[in-house]
Amino acid sequence: MFLWIEFGLALVALSLAFLRPQIGSEWLNRIERSLGRLARRQELSVLLVGLAALGARAAVLPILPIADPTVHDEFSYLLAADTFAHGRLANPPHPMWVHFETFHVVWNPTYASMYPPAQGLVLAAGQLIAGHPFWGLWFGVGLMCAAICWMLQGWLCPEWALLGGALAVVRYGIFSYWANSYWGGAVGAIGGALVLGALPRIVRFERTSDALLMGLGLAILANSRPYEGLIFSLPVAIALFVWVFHKEGPSFWTAIRRVIAPLSLVVLLAALATGYYFWRVTGSPFRFPQQVDRESYASSPYFLWQSPRHQPIFNHEVIRDFYIGWELPKYEETRSPAGLIKNQSEKLVKCGFFFLGPALALPLLAGIGTTRYGLTWASLSSDTRFLLTVFGVSAAGLALEVYFSLHYAAPVTGLILALALVAMRHLRAWTWRGRPVGLFITRASVAICLLVPAVRVASAALHVPFNGESLETCCSSGRGNWFREGIESELERNGKQNLVIVRYGANHNVVNEWVYNKADIDGSPVVWARDMGAEKNKELLEYFKDRQAWLVEPDENPPRLSPYPVDPNLKGD
Repeated sequence: MFLWIEFGLALVALSLAFLRPQIGSEWLNRIERSLGRLARRQELSVLLVGLAALGARAAVLPILPIADPTVHDEFSYLLAADTFAHGRLANPPHPMWVHFETFHVVWNPTYASMYPPAQGLVLAAGQLIAGHPFWGLWFGVGLMCAAICWMLQGWLCPEWALLGGALAVVRYGIFSYWANSYWGGAVGAIGGALVLGALPRIVRFERTSDALLMGLGLAILANSRPYEGLIFSLPVAIALFVWVFHKEGPSFWTAIRRVIAPLSLVVLLAALATGYYFWRVTGSPFRFPQQVDRESYASSPYFLWQSPRHQPIFNHEVIRDFYIGWELPKYEETRSPAGLIKNQSEKLVKCGFFFLGPALALPLLAGIGTTRYGLTWASLSSDTRFLLTVFGVSAAGLALEVYFSLHYAAPVTGLILALALVAMRHLRAWTWRGRPVGLFITRASVAICLLVPAVRVASAALHVPFNGESLETCCSSGRGNWFREGIESELERNGKQNLVIVRYGANHNVVNEWVYNKADIDGSPVVWARDMGAEKNKELLEYFKDRQAWLVEPDENPPRLSPYPVDPNLKGD
């Protein structure tokens, strides 16, 4: 719904740009002058952007409350958060682990999330400080918007950087799934912003503090989006290398002392910490937890050039259905030219709607379409050419992946906004028959970005039904697995220790998973387990003999919770 609203507003704006481009120009000029004075106070601008993101998300809590986890990845990240919050990097394997076996979780040699630790650490901070992982997510989104504003200040004038920070708030910081789910986005965007924002400052000022920030950004990328972060960082590393050895660059020893040494120190410490984490989870500092998980369950590879592995032995049919019945066909589809085109087109469409949407695509396309002020390669500054190069390299890296979610592209978030702002800056000066058409389009695109979230708020206040969108946009917040969370909350309130055995129906959707547990399984008030049939369930019931046993059937409408029927003739799935 909101995608069509945004698209309609963009068409209206385009029409008005040619018919009445002077509308509101006087008071808009006054607003721009006032914001320009604020933008020149750069540190204050960064702070206010971060606070605006925090305040805006907190303000809509009455209509969009704290998110419930929905998909496999979120539960895995929450397991990492709970593990870290308990002061551990990994948990000992459970003797009954086969009953709890689930997606994206390592079970041997330890019980831990398969994902890199950065997102889990952010969520753990929210759990420890404020009592819920959501508050870590909330604070991370505020840091993301502030970091993007800071990054843009390194590449653009302060006024455009402040505008970019504000756009980050309204596009990604309020209603998007990055601000309302637990599987990341903000952390990778912070890392990308720090790396890209530090580069021009290092070149201009040769400050140690900027080198340390770049090192911090690289560490965050390595521990959130390691592959995408590596691809994103390659052009930055090359540019830094060229600057060090350029004849107009710094003296070699100055570069070593102020830039290379502090940057290398941060990267080295991060590498040692990451290796230690891997060692505690997998037993080897060079073995990713994700490698252990994929080798245990997956047949299809992550990258287009790789071949499928042998099919592992599965303990549960639903896990086999996911990896062999859902993942593998998606990989095999990319082996044909038509399937590959579909795969790449879906990535392009998803990124276009999420990062830009019709509102920001309008000035970008209009800027490209103009002749005198068009974005031709020859007309661009060296900075813009470099940004386009980084974007092209990152896009090529993403194209090589079989599977894709929008948070995979998180490192390029600030970069995409920077390119959109460059297009707006070029378009702003364009006139048609003496009319300031380009100026109106740039202003209208910003107004639409502000208006669409306001419409989202109004729709909730007026109780207009909203069930999410098929394409992820700035207003796609996701609904959460309310039934599972509701049942868990209900059981936690009964004051007993509970064991919930989950039995799926014949037509179960493998993406809708219910069997996930906290870090301390035995100490949890509610333990979730798979139905493995009466005989195998018996050993679990005996292990948890002091718990009240329940049976939940998620595929009933609505999902049904009932006391577990202790019947020797009961058959599992």
